[in-house]
Amino acid sequence: MTMPALTVWQPWASLIAAHAKPYEFRGWAAPRALVGRRIAIHAGARPIKRAEVQDLLMRLAGPEAWSTGLRADLARPILERVLTAPGVLPLSSVVCTAVLGAPRRANEIVFEFGGPVNDSDRGAHTSWAWPLAEIDRLEPPAPTRGAQGFWQWSDARAA
Repeated sequence: MTMPALTVWQPWASLIAAHAKPYEFRGWAAPRALVGRRIAIHAGARPIKRAEVQDLLMRLAGPEAWSTGLRADLARPILERVLTAPGVLPLSSVVCTAVLGAPRRANEIVFEFGGPVNDSDRGAHTSWAWPLAEIDRLEPPAPTRGAQGFWQWSDARAA
C-alpha cells in the first residue's frame, strides 16, 4: 500500500504522533486532492537541535506559549525527555499517519492556543495551518528515506 507522505523535522514529527501538534504549518496550502486523505508523517534525517528544543520549552513556560502551536501538557514531557536523551526520537522514519484536514490561515487558528485574534487585513500573508486528525502512531516507526514536499511512501507493513 502506498500513501502520500510529508517529511517533518524532529521533534515536530514526534509531537504530531503524540497529538501535541495538531497542525502542520507551511507557507503554502495543502493540495486539495489530499484533503480528507490519510498521509504519512515522516521524521526527517536532520538531527534535533538542542537550542530549538530549549527555545520551545522556554516559550511553553511563558506568556506566549500560544506561539508554539503546541498543546503544552502533551509537548512538555516529550521535549524535556529530548533534552536528557537527544537520540530518543527516531530519524529517517515514518512515525505516524494522519488524516489531512482542510488548510486554514494560521492567523485563523491562533485563538485555539490562547493567542490574540488577528484582526489585521494582512491575514492573507500568513502561513497555512494544516489540521491533522485521526493520528495513528507507528510502533515501531518505519525507517525510510524522505523527500521534500509530498512524496509516496510504500508501507511494507501492509504487504
